[in-house]
Amino acid sequence: MAELFKNIYNQQFFEQFTNIMVAIKPEFNKKSFIRTIYDDVWEERELKQRMRHITLVLKNHLSDNYKENIVVLLAIITYIKKNNIKEESIEYMFLPDFIEVFGLDDYDTSIHAIEQVTQFTSCEFTVRPFIIRYKDKMIAQMKRWSGHDNAAVRRLATEGARPRLPWAMALPSLKKDPSPILPILESLKNDPSEYVRRSVANNLNDISKDNSAIVIELVKKWIGKTKATDWVVKHGCRTLLKEGNTTVLGLFGFGSVAKIVVNNFKIHTPKVRIDNSLEFSFSLENTANESAKIRLEYGLYYQKANGTLSRKVFKISEKTYSENSVVLINRKQSFKIITTRKFYTGLHQLSIIINGVTFDKLDFQLID
Repeated sequence: MAELFKNIYNQQFFEQFTNIMVAIKPEFNKKSFIRTIYDDVWEERELKQRMRHITLVLKNHLSDNYKENIVVLLAIITYIKKNNIKEESIEYMFLPDFIEVFGLDDYDTSIHAIEQVTQFTSCEFTVRPFIIRYKDKMIAQMKRWSGHDNAAVRRLATEGARPRLPWAMALPSLKKDPSPILPILESLKNDPSEYVRRSVANNLNDISKDNSAIVIELVKKWIGKTKATDWVVKHGCRTLLKEGNTTVLGLFGFGSVAKIVVNNFKIHTPKVRIDNSLEFSFSLENTANESAKIRLEYGLYYQKANGTLSRKVFKISEKTYSENSVVLINRKQSFKIITTRKFYTGLHQLSIIINGVTFDKLDFQLID
Protein backbone atom coordinates (compact mmCIF):
# COMPACT_ATOMS: atom_id res chain seq x y z
CA MET A 1 0.00 0.00 0.00
CA ALA A 2 1.32 3.45 -0.94
CA GLU A 3 2.50 5.68 1.89
CA LEU A 4 -0.02 8.39 2.81
CA PHE A 5 1.14 11.79 1.61
CA LYS A 6 0.53 13.32 5.03
CA ASN A 7 3.33 11.13 6.34
CA ILE A 8 5.92 13.38 4.74
CA TYR A 9 5.79 14.78 8.26
CA ASN A 10 7.51 11.93 10.07
CA GLN A 11 10.16 11.46 12.75
CA GLN A 12 12.98 11.66 10.22
CA PHE A 13 11.73 15.03 9.00
CA PHE A 14 11.22 16.44 12.48
CA GLU A 15 14.68 15.24 13.56
CA GLN A 16 16.20 17.08 10.63
CA PHE A 17 14.09 20.19 11.12
CA THR A 18 14.70 20.51 14.85
CA ASN A 19 18.44 20.05 14.33
CA ILE A 20 18.32 22.96 11.89
CA MET A 21 16.40 25.02 14.43
CA VAL A 22 18.97 24.32 17.16
CA ALA A 23 21.80 25.27 14.79
CA ILE A 24 20.07 28.58 14.03
CA LYS A 25 18.66 29.25 17.48
CA PRO A 26 20.58 27.27 20.17
CA GLU A 27 17.95 27.92 22.84
CA PHE A 28 15.27 26.21 20.73
CA ASN A 29 13.62 23.48 22.80
CA LYS A 30 13.82 20.47 20.49
CA LYS A 31 12.31 17.95 22.91
CA SER A 32 9.36 20.16 23.73
CA PHE A 33 8.69 20.86 20.04
CA ILE A 34 8.61 17.18 19.06
CA ARG A 35 6.56 16.22 22.13
CA THR A 36 3.99 18.92 21.32
CA ILE A 37 3.84 17.93 17.65
CA TYR A 38 2.93 14.35 18.51
CA ASP A 39 -0.17 15.14 20.54
CA ASP A 40 -3.17 12.86 21.03
CA VAL A 41 -4.77 13.70 17.66
CA TRP A 42 -1.67 13.81 15.43
CA GLU A 43 -2.51 10.55 13.67
CA GLU A 44 -6.03 11.72 12.83
CA ARG A 45 -4.88 14.94 11.18
CA GLU A 46 -4.75 15.17 7.39
CA LEU A 47 -1.94 16.92 5.50
CA LYS A 48 -3.16 20.52 5.75
CA GLN A 49 -4.19 20.02 9.36
CA ARG A 50 -0.72 18.72 10.18
CA MET A 51 0.85 21.67 8.40
CA ARG A 52 -1.25 24.14 10.42
CA HIS A 53 -0.46 22.27 13.64
CA ILE A 54 3.27 22.59 12.90
CA THR A 55 2.78 26.30 12.27
CA LEU A 56 1.13 26.81 15.65
CA VAL A 57 3.60 24.65 17.55
CA LEU A 58 6.53 26.45 15.92
CA LYS A 59 5.09 29.83 16.92
CA ASN A 60 4.80 28.66 20.53
CA HIS A 61 8.51 27.81 20.47
CA LEU A 62 9.56 31.17 19.07
CA SER A 63 9.24 34.69 20.39
CA ASP A 64 6.22 37.00 20.48
CA ASN A 65 7.94 39.33 18.01
CA TYR A 66 6.77 38.62 14.45
CA LYS A 67 9.68 40.42 12.79
CA GLU A 68 12.18 38.39 14.80
CA ASN A 69 10.37 35.19 13.92
CA ILE A 70 10.50 36.00 10.21
CA VAL A 71 14.28 36.40 10.50
CA VAL A 72 14.37 32.85 11.90
CA LEU A 73 12.16 31.48 9.10
CA LEU A 74 14.39 33.00 6.44
CA ALA A 75 17.44 31.67 8.25
CA ILE A 76 15.99 28.15 7.99
CA ILE A 77 15.95 28.44 4.20
CA THR A 78 19.45 29.92 4.10
CA TYR A 79 20.78 27.12 6.32
CA ILE A 80 19.20 24.38 4.17
CA LYS A 81 20.65 25.82 0.98
CA LYS A 82 24.07 26.58 2.47
CA ASN A 83 24.48 23.08 3.89
CA ASN A 84 23.11 21.30 0.81
CA ILE A 85 20.48 19.52 2.88
CA LYS A 86 18.26 17.34 0.75
CA GLU A 87 14.71 18.58 1.05
CA GLU A 88 11.39 18.57 -0.70
CA SER A 89 9.97 22.06 -0.48
CA ILE A 90 6.43 20.72 0.00
CA GLU A 91 7.47 19.66 3.51
CA TYR A 92 8.17 23.28 4.36
CA MET A 93 4.76 24.63 3.37
CA PHE A 94 4.30 25.57 7.01
CA LEU A 95 6.77 28.44 6.46
CA PRO A 96 4.39 30.40 4.17
CA ASP A 97 1.52 29.22 6.39
CA PHE A 98 3.26 30.91 9.33
CA ILE A 99 3.23 34.18 7.39
CA GLU A 100 -0.45 33.73 6.52
CA VAL A 101 -1.47 33.01 10.11
CA PHE A 102 0.64 35.54 11.97
CA GLY A 103 1.68 38.19 9.45
CA LEU A 104 -1.49 39.73 8.10
CA ASP A 105 -1.15 42.82 10.30
CA ASP A 106 2.47 43.48 9.29
CA TYR A 107 2.21 44.02 5.55
CA ASP A 108 5.73 45.20 4.79
CA THR A 109 7.53 42.47 6.75
CA SER A 110 5.29 39.79 5.32
CA ILE A 111 5.57 40.88 1.69
CA HIS A 112 9.35 40.95 1.93
CA ALA A 113 9.27 37.46 3.48
CA ILE A 114 6.85 36.10 0.88
CA GLU A 115 9.14 37.21 -1.93
CA GLN A 116 12.01 35.28 -0.35
CA VAL A 117 10.10 32.21 0.82
CA THR A 118 8.27 31.61 -2.46
CA GLN A 119 11.65 30.99 -4.13
CA PHE A 120 11.98 28.02 -1.78
CA THR A 121 8.38 26.81 -1.36
CA SER A 122 5.36 28.34 -3.05
CA CYS A 123 3.40 31.10 -1.30
CA GLU A 124 0.37 30.94 -3.62
CA PHE A 125 -2.01 30.24 -0.70
CA THR A 126 -0.36 32.77 1.60
CA VAL A 127 -0.91 35.82 -0.59
CA ARG A 128 -4.66 35.36 -0.86
CA PRO A 129 -5.74 36.79 2.51
CA PHE A 130 -3.37 39.69 1.79
CA ILE A 131 -5.11 40.27 -1.55
CA ILE A 132 -8.48 40.30 0.20
CA ARG A 133 -7.36 42.79 2.88
CA TYR A 134 -4.95 44.93 0.84
CA LYS A 135 -6.33 44.47 -2.67
CA ASP A 136 -4.91 47.56 -4.41
CA LYS A 137 -1.50 47.34 -2.72
CA MET A 138 -1.26 43.63 -3.45
CA ILE A 139 -2.25 43.90 -7.10
CA ALA A 140 0.42 46.59 -7.52
CA GLN A 141 2.93 44.35 -5.74
CA MET A 142 2.07 41.35 -7.90
CA LYS A 143 2.52 43.45 -11.02
CA ARG A 144 6.03 44.23 -9.76
CA TRP A 145 6.62 40.55 -9.01
CA SER A 146 5.62 39.72 -12.58
CA GLY A 147 8.85 41.41 -13.67
CA HIS A 148 11.07 39.65 -11.11
CA ASP A 149 14.26 37.86 -12.18
CA ASN A 150 13.20 34.66 -10.40
CA ALA A 151 10.61 32.46 -12.17
CA ALA A 152 9.06 31.32 -8.88
CA VAL A 153 8.30 34.93 -7.94
CA ARG A 154 6.87 35.64 -11.40
CA ARG A 155 4.70 32.55 -11.08
CA LEU A 156 3.44 33.75 -7.69
CA ALA A 157 2.19 36.90 -9.41
CA THR A 158 -0.27 34.89 -11.47
CA GLU A 159 -0.82 31.71 -9.41
CA GLY A 160 -1.57 33.64 -6.23
CA ALA A 161 -4.09 35.80 -8.09
CA ARG A 162 -6.07 32.92 -9.60
CA PRO A 163 -9.73 33.66 -8.81
CA ARG A 164 -10.50 29.96 -8.16
CA LEU A 165 -7.20 28.44 -7.03
CA PRO A 166 -7.98 24.82 -5.95
CA TRP A 167 -7.77 24.04 -2.21
CA ALA A 168 -7.43 27.75 -1.45
CA MET A 169 -9.79 30.52 -0.44
CA ALA A 170 -11.52 32.11 -3.42
CA LEU A 171 -11.00 35.74 -4.39
CA PRO A 172 -14.60 37.00 -4.80
CA SER A 173 -13.68 40.42 -6.17
CA LEU A 174 -11.50 38.87 -8.91
CA LYS A 175 -14.17 36.29 -9.72
CA LYS A 176 -16.55 39.18 -10.28
CA ASP A 177 -14.09 41.43 -12.11
CA PRO A 178 -10.69 40.01 -13.11
CA SER A 179 -9.60 43.13 -14.98
CA PRO A 180 -7.04 44.18 -12.28
CA ILE A 181 -4.95 41.05 -12.95
CA LEU A 182 -5.15 41.04 -16.75
CA PRO A 183 -1.96 43.18 -17.09
CA ILE A 184 -0.12 40.49 -15.07
CA LEU A 185 -1.29 37.77 -17.46
CA GLU A 186 -0.44 39.97 -20.42
CA SER A 187 3.13 40.44 -19.24
CA LEU A 188 3.67 36.73 -18.48
CA LYS A 189 1.83 35.06 -21.39
CA ASN A 190 5.11 34.53 -23.27
CA ASP A 191 7.36 34.06 -20.23
CA PRO A 192 10.55 32.03 -20.87
CA SER A 193 9.54 29.66 -18.04
CA GLU A 194 6.99 26.94 -18.87
CA TYR A 195 6.23 26.86 -15.13
CA VAL A 196 5.05 30.47 -15.32
CA ARG A 197 3.18 30.08 -18.61
CA ARG A 198 1.24 27.11 -17.22
CA SER A 199 0.12 29.29 -14.32
CA VAL A 200 -1.08 31.97 -16.75
CA ALA A 201 -3.11 29.30 -18.55
CA ASN A 202 -4.59 28.07 -15.28
CA ASN A 203 -5.51 31.63 -14.34
CA LEU A 204 -7.24 32.08 -17.69
CA ASN A 205 -9.15 28.87 -17.14
CA ASP A 206 -10.30 30.13 -13.74
CA ILE A 207 -11.47 33.41 -15.28
CA SER A 208 -13.34 31.60 -18.05
CA LYS A 209 -15.67 29.97 -15.52
CA ASP A 210 -17.10 33.36 -14.47
CA ASN A 211 -16.15 35.72 -17.31
CA SER A 212 -15.92 33.72 -20.53
CA ALA A 213 -16.28 36.82 -22.74
CA ILE A 214 -13.10 38.33 -21.26
CA VAL A 215 -11.11 35.18 -21.98
CA ILE A 216 -12.48 34.91 -25.51
CA GLU A 217 -11.35 38.47 -26.26
CA LEU A 218 -7.88 37.70 -24.89
CA VAL A 219 -7.68 34.57 -27.05
CA LYS A 220 -8.58 36.59 -30.15
CA LYS A 221 -5.83 39.05 -29.23
CA TRP A 222 -3.10 36.53 -28.34
CA ILE A 223 -3.64 33.57 -30.67
CA GLY A 224 -1.20 33.06 -33.50
CA LYS A 225 1.52 35.30 -32.08
CA THR A 226 3.95 32.69 -30.70
CA LYS A 227 3.96 28.94 -30.18
CA ALA A 228 4.24 29.45 -26.42
CA THR A 229 1.27 31.81 -26.27
CA ASP A 230 -0.81 29.51 -28.47
CA TRP A 231 -0.29 26.76 -25.90
CA VAL A 232 -1.26 29.15 -23.08
CA VAL A 233 -4.56 30.16 -24.68
CA LYS A 234 -5.42 26.59 -25.67
CA HIS A 235 -4.79 25.25 -22.16
CA GLY A 236 -6.53 28.29 -20.69
CA CYS A 237 -9.65 27.50 -22.72
CA ARG A 238 -9.90 23.84 -21.73
CA THR A 239 -13.11 24.34 -19.74
CA LEU A 240 -14.74 26.33 -22.55
CA LEU A 241 -13.68 23.66 -25.03
CA LYS A 242 -15.17 20.90 -22.88
CA GLU A 243 -18.36 22.93 -22.57
CA GLY A 244 -18.57 23.06 -26.35
CA ASN A 245 -18.31 26.85 -26.62
CA THR A 246 -18.75 27.33 -30.36
CA THR A 247 -16.84 30.62 -30.52
CA VAL A 248 -13.79 29.12 -28.82
CA LEU A 249 -13.97 25.93 -30.88
CA GLY A 250 -14.02 28.06 -34.02
CA LEU A 251 -10.99 30.07 -32.88
CA PHE A 252 -9.01 26.82 -32.68
CA GLY A 253 -10.17 25.58 -36.07
CA PHE A 254 -12.88 23.13 -35.05
CA GLY A 255 -15.73 23.70 -37.47
CA SER A 256 -18.97 22.16 -38.65
CA VAL A 257 -19.75 18.48 -38.04
CA ALA A 258 -22.48 18.33 -40.67
CA LYS A 259 -20.47 15.80 -42.69
CA ILE A 260 -19.28 13.75 -39.70
CA VAL A 261 -21.10 10.49 -38.91
CA VAL A 262 -20.85 8.16 -35.90
CA ASN A 263 -21.53 4.53 -36.80
CA ASN A 264 -21.74 1.29 -34.79
CA PHE A 265 -21.54 2.96 -31.41
CA LYS A 266 -21.50 0.04 -28.95
CA ILE A 267 -20.99 -0.47 -25.25
CA HIS A 268 -19.31 -3.86 -24.86
CA THR A 269 -19.77 -3.96 -21.08
CA PRO A 270 -23.43 -3.00 -20.46
CA LYS A 271 -22.97 -3.98 -16.80
CA VAL A 272 -19.78 -2.65 -15.24
CA ARG A 273 -18.63 -3.68 -11.81
CA ILE A 274 -17.02 -1.08 -9.56
CA ASP A 275 -13.23 -1.45 -9.88
CA ASN A 276 -13.60 -2.69 -13.49
CA SER A 277 -13.75 -0.77 -16.78
CA LEU A 278 -16.38 0.36 -19.24
CA GLU A 279 -15.46 -0.70 -22.78
CA PHE A 280 -16.93 0.87 -25.91
CA SER A 281 -16.24 1.42 -29.59
CA PHE A 282 -17.55 3.33 -32.62
CA SER A 283 -16.61 4.32 -36.13
CA LEU A 284 -15.99 7.94 -37.05
CA GLU A 285 -16.70 8.75 -40.67
CA ASN A 286 -15.86 11.97 -42.49
CA THR A 287 -18.21 11.97 -45.49
CA ALA A 288 -16.94 15.28 -46.86
CA ASN A 289 -14.64 15.67 -49.86
CA GLU A 290 -12.21 17.65 -47.71
CA SER A 291 -10.35 17.01 -44.50
CA ALA A 292 -11.89 17.96 -41.13
CA LYS A 293 -10.23 19.05 -37.89
CA ILE A 294 -11.95 17.13 -35.10
CA ARG A 295 -11.90 17.45 -31.32
CA LEU A 296 -13.17 14.04 -30.26
CA GLU A 297 -14.47 13.48 -26.71
CA TYR A 298 -16.91 11.37 -24.79
CA GLY A 299 -19.30 12.37 -22.05
CA LEU A 300 -19.76 10.07 -19.08
CA TYR A 301 -22.96 10.73 -17.16
CA TYR A 302 -22.29 9.61 -13.59
CA GLN A 303 -25.07 8.64 -11.22
CA LYS A 304 -25.26 11.04 -8.26
CA ALA A 305 -26.47 10.34 -4.74
CA ASN A 306 -29.85 11.97 -5.49
CA GLY A 307 -30.42 9.81 -8.58
CA THR A 308 -29.66 12.47 -11.19
CA LEU A 309 -26.87 12.23 -13.75
CA SER A 310 -23.86 14.55 -13.94
CA ARG A 311 -21.71 14.70 -17.07
CA LYS A 312 -17.92 14.69 -17.08
CA VAL A 313 -16.17 15.12 -20.43
CA PHE A 314 -13.08 13.09 -21.39
CA LYS A 315 -10.90 13.93 -24.37
CA ILE A 316 -9.99 11.23 -26.90
CA SER A 317 -8.00 13.20 -29.46
CA GLU A 318 -7.60 16.29 -31.57
CA LYS A 319 -6.57 15.53 -35.14
CA THR A 320 -7.37 16.08 -38.77
CA TYR A 321 -9.39 13.36 -40.50
CA SER A 322 -8.91 12.84 -44.21
CA GLU A 323 -11.73 13.30 -46.68
CA ASN A 324 -14.07 10.30 -47.11
CA SER A 325 -12.33 8.40 -44.29
CA VAL A 326 -13.53 5.92 -41.68
CA VAL A 327 -11.68 5.33 -38.41
CA LEU A 328 -12.51 2.74 -35.74
CA ILE A 329 -12.20 4.00 -32.14
CA ASN A 330 -11.90 1.68 -29.12
CA ARG A 331 -11.82 3.03 -25.58
CA LYS A 332 -11.93 1.99 -21.92
CA GLN A 333 -13.05 4.05 -18.93
CA SER A 334 -11.96 2.88 -15.50
CA PHE A 335 -14.33 2.69 -12.55
CA LYS A 336 -11.52 1.94 -10.13
CA ILE A 337 -12.30 3.45 -6.74
CA ILE A 338 -10.49 6.77 -6.25
CA THR A 339 -10.50 9.31 -3.43
CA THR A 340 -11.75 12.19 -5.62
CA ARG A 341 -14.98 10.53 -6.79
CA LYS A 342 -17.59 8.36 -5.11
CA PHE A 343 -19.35 5.93 -7.44
CA TYR A 344 -23.05 5.16 -7.13
CA THR A 345 -24.54 2.03 -8.66
CA GLY A 346 -27.38 2.21 -11.15
CA LEU A 347 -28.03 3.87 -14.49
CA HIS A 348 -25.15 5.68 -16.18
CA GLN A 349 -24.89 7.01 -19.72
CA LEU A 350 -22.20 7.54 -22.35
CA SER A 351 -22.20 9.92 -25.29
CA ILE A 352 -19.83 10.80 -28.14
CA ILE A 353 -18.94 14.49 -28.52
CA ILE A 354 -17.50 15.93 -31.73
CA ASN A 355 -16.46 19.58 -31.89
CA GLY A 356 -18.72 20.28 -28.94
CA VAL A 357 -21.76 18.56 -30.45
CA THR A 358 -23.21 15.57 -28.59
CA PHE A 359 -23.96 12.61 -30.84
CA ASP A 360 -25.44 9.26 -29.79
CA LYS A 361 -26.04 8.45 -26.12
CA LEU A 362 -26.23 4.93 -24.66
CA ASP A 363 -27.14 3.53 -21.24
CA PHE A 364 -25.16 1.15 -19.06
CA GLN A 365 -25.38 -0.06 -15.47
CA LEU A 366 -22.78 0.24 -12.75
CA ILE A 367 -23.06 -2.64 -10.27
CA ASP A 368 -21.34 -3.79 -7.09
